[in-house]
Parts: sequence; structure tokens; C-alpha cells
Amino acid sequence: MVIRELRPEDVEPLSIIEARAFSMPWSAEDFARLIRDRNSLYLVAEVDGQVVGSCGVTNVSGDGEIDNVVVDEAYRNQGIATALLQETLRRGHAMGVEAFTLEVRVSNAPAIHLYEKAGFVSEGIRPRFYEKPVEDALILWKRDKEG
Repeated sequence: MVIRELRPEDVEPLSIIEARAFSMPWSAEDFARLIRDRNSLYLVAEVDGQVVGSCGVTNVSGDGEIDNVVVDEAYRNQGIATALLQETLRRGHAMGVEAFTLEVRVSNAPAIHLYEKAGFVSEGIRPRFYEKPVEDALILWKRDKEG
């Protein structure tokens, strides 16, 4: 597995993975915009030359908003999401992020476990944050400086 920055040629395959995984997926155009955003860092995981997942962070005045942690279903439970998240945290610190936050569906136990293993802790709920289906979001933060 190789973890590297998102490239223009990754946008289409990544948007397909996203559409399979989420009820309200980001579009190819959404990912293409991120490549040009100097405050965003998006990484992809590649296995045998094929994009199989991604994770991103946007630096908002020292707070890193983690989003779109996704791994293609055929490649889950192989440590790819953990590796992507850890590398995103490491590189986020290098770009000046001091604390990281994210939202996750309250029913998404595997993702919550991943984030808690990485040191994120719950700091609240955003009621009815998600649509399709409507569901609350758990707000998680990681405030240490080690990544």
C-alpha cells in the first residue's frame, strides 16, 4: 500500500468509492477543488496502482477538519483507514494544525472505534446533522500535538 497526495487522475475513481460508501457523497468536482485548496490536504491509499481509499483535512485557523475517511468495501478491515488517518494527522500537524475535529454518524460504530483508537474523544452531538437517513452526528476532537 502507498499513501500519497490526491492527484487529478484520482478524482474520478475516488468519487466512485465515495458514492458507494455514503448516502450523500462528494462529487468528482468537490474532490478536484480540494487539489487546488492550499488549506486542504487529501491523501489516497493505493494498492497495486488502484486508489482504494482517502482521508482529508482542511486547516481552519489551526483546527483541522477531518472528512471523507473512506475505504472501498473490498479493502476494508486491512488497516488502510488507520494508516490514512494517522498519515493525515501527521501531515496536518506539519501544516500547522493544532487540533483535529470531525463528525460521524452516531450509528457508525466501526468509524467511531477507528477515531477513538487514534485518540479522538466525544465532545458533543449535532442533532439531525445527517440526511438520507436523518441522524445525529457525534462530534469528536483530538487536541494533543503528537498526531
